[in-house]
Amino acid sequence: MEAPRPPGTGPRRVRVLVVDDSAVVRNVFQQELSADPEIEVVGTAPDPFAARDLILERSPDVITLDVEMPRMDGLTFLHKIMRYRPTPVIVVSSLTPAGGALALEALAAGACDVMCKPGAAYSVGEMTADLVEKVKEAAAAGVRAPAPLPPPPRAATSCALSRTTHQVVAIGASTGGTVAIERILVALPPSAPGIVITQHMPELFTRFFAKRLRDQSGLDAREAQGGESVVPGTVLVAPGNRHMLLRRSGARYVVEVKDGPRVNRHRPSVDVMFRSVARTAGSNAVGVILTGMGGDGAQGLLAMREAGARTVAQDEGSCVVYGMPKVAVEAGAVERTLPLDRIAPELLRLTDGALP
Repeated sequence: MEAPRPPGTGPRRVRVLVVDDSAVVRNVFQQELSADPEIEVVGTAPDPFAARDLILERSPDVITLDVEMPRMDGLTFLHKIMRYRPTPVIVVSSLTPAGGALALEALAAGACDVMCKPGAAYSVGEMTADLVEKVKEAAAAGVRAPAPLPPPPRAATSCALSRTTHQVVAIGASTGGTVAIERILVALPPSAPGIVITQHMPELFTRFFAKRLRDQSGLDAREAQGGESVVPGTVLVAPGNRHMLLRRSGARYVVEVKDGPRVNRHRPSVDVMFRSVARTAGSNAVGVILTGMGGDGAQGLLAMREAGARTVAQDEGSCVVYGMPKVAVEAGAVERTLPLDRIAPELLRLTDGALP
């Protein structure tokens, strides 16, 4: 049991180091983070060289890290952090092609989450709320580096889905989800059923995420624009800051992208997607809920299960944050809980019409 703290000291605050070459961004982040009583900014640094000394001196719980910096880019520095001083890192990136691509590589290398620099993509209120939330989530999650999962040979499963043409797999995730989704997709054959994905991610980064999924998996992964058919071999990613829903058009499933209020504090929301899949596809769908903070997706996954869909959750041991799957399990929405490396084979089994 932890020893009691001296009177008046209160709970320990999350110690944050801000690393960014922009003085404006450093000042904004320091001001907004320090306004929360549960967070303490222990330093700011304009580049990785100054940050290195502050990390050793002040032992931050969380680091916010820019990716496009002079002298050393954030991705290179992240690899050094994870090797020599593992610490939860939130990637901060501008909305440039280089920044977006590096941010996705950083997530694959072990960063907890990604957010946009203050600017057109965020209102001040949204930026503040997202920044504070992500820092607390990262502190709670800590550093976890699951072992790499080698994809199975495609030849072993290339014909697994030959009898199914109109099934839908719906995947929802948040913190840690970019890596989890990638590892599932690289283990699926080109004939896999159509997949729709809602990953909590800022606007425009979802385009880079979809491209990375396409490059890594060989599947036709795209950021949804609205009106696309959900067909075998296709992966449609909800665009940041917009909800994605499944609709029927004649005999086809198509996606709809629309604005609307945040649901469970998120847009896109996993619940919004899952509920639409429950209404539209019913028992012809499989729902998967992966690592992430909070409870978004639990009620939507329950609606899917009640509509006859099969439902799967990632287990605690392989999650970066066992939040969303835990809430879904507790709600009775989950049929099976599996480690990450067993989810792709389970999707093939469920969508091939095999008996349980």
